[in-house]
Amino acid sequence: MSSTLAYQDGRLHWHRHDLAGIAAQVGTPCYLYDFEGIRANFRRLQAAFPSAEIHYSLKANANLAVIRALHAIGAHFDAVSGGEIFRAVQAGVPPSQIVFAGVGKTHRELDYALRLGVGWINAESSGELARIDQLARSLRATPRLALRLNPDVRADTHPHIATGHAAAKFGIPLAEAADLLSAHDPSRDAYRIEGLHVHIGSQLGSVDHTLEALDAALALMDGFPFLTTLDLGGGFPVSYTGEPVPTLEAFAEPITAALQGRPVRLILEPGRYIVAENGILLVEVQYVKPTSDGVIYVTDGGMTELIRPALYAATHGVLPLRHMPEAAVISHVVGPVCESADVLRAVVALPLLREGDLLAVLHAGAYGAVMASNYNARPLAPEIALESDDWRVVRRRQRWEDLIAEEV
Repeated sequence: MSSTLAYQDGRLHWHRHDLAGIAAQVGTPCYLYDFEGIRANFRRLQAAFPSAEIHYSLKANANLAVIRALHAIGAHFDAVSGGEIFRAVQAGVPPSQIVFAGVGKTHRELDYALRLGVGWINAESSGELARIDQLARSLRATPRLALRLNPDVRADTHPHIATGHAAAKFGIPLAEAADLLSAHDPSRDAYRIEGLHVHIGSQLGSVDHTLEALDAALALMDGFPFLTTLDLGGGFPVSYTGEPVPTLEAFAEPITAALQGRPVRLILEPGRYIVAENGILLVEVQYVKPTSDGVIYVTDGGMTELIRPALYAATHGVLPLRHMPEAAVISHVVGPVCESADVLRAVVALPLLREGDLLAVLHAGAYGAVMASNYNARPLAPEIALESDDWRVVRRRQRWEDLIAEEV
């Protein structure tokens, strides 16, 4: 259990915040975010990679308050859709501090990005280059681009979040990228290719495959002196239940060594590392169902609030909000959604709970609220920011009326 989570007078506190007290006021399910922790993790990245430009990956958590907090301490941003660019700009981020990535950028999204003047576009195909060229000419713009490489490196991670192997939809094969770079003529093309982008996946189990992809990118850069920027993506792992993962320094030291002496501008795009451990989902037990091997706790939060267990077979820690010293039983924490996959945590030792008891699902700060849905006509849960001794609602709970507000 995190040192910032502790029972005081029998009630679970996060830093100085009584979690049950917050739940009593805002209801469940709800997300809580520790803004002190978010800032601390961003600063750890800055310390580990002092020469890098850190672009927070908005797809991990795009709440406006999170964006503003990171922007205030020097973060730049990585967007993978026009909507994410819009959110960042609405939060006060200058377009010049945004990298626009994503494998399927539409005409509308690229037109929006070019009109705003985003700082960088990571192009993923020759077709995208042609589309950018056409739009840039019509707008009389000259965007800066990086080619996203597919280095054919299979990262040691879950297959759903491995992005650098040959069968992945992401990026351009090395040979094709070399051909595109050879054909690039800044005096003719309406864009300037100035860098390369490599991101082989998330929750990386070692630095070895990142270094393999880095070597491939550097070898390509050596043949084209106009390539001065290298975007290495993110993927730094998070320990969800205490399992061993490589440290940030285990990635930083060999990457820094490989770039030593090279006049390369380094961009990193971490998301999960910054926010995952700094988010908690609070849920309430609705029903207790004894089974032959333990007990099922049916809660009011499920895959509509946290889809990672269903989508990635991910495991999240679960803690009761009241301290119960009695012996634990084999428990299955499930949600109310009409799907068998709606399980927040299977096979976990918990005390015998009652209806109305509250649970904290840990490490819900990344890919929780951003992947939430209205499936089963469930309103989206509120998001709460914790700041020192205070807290505030940064997104209210949806109402049933909101579910039909846009239907005609």
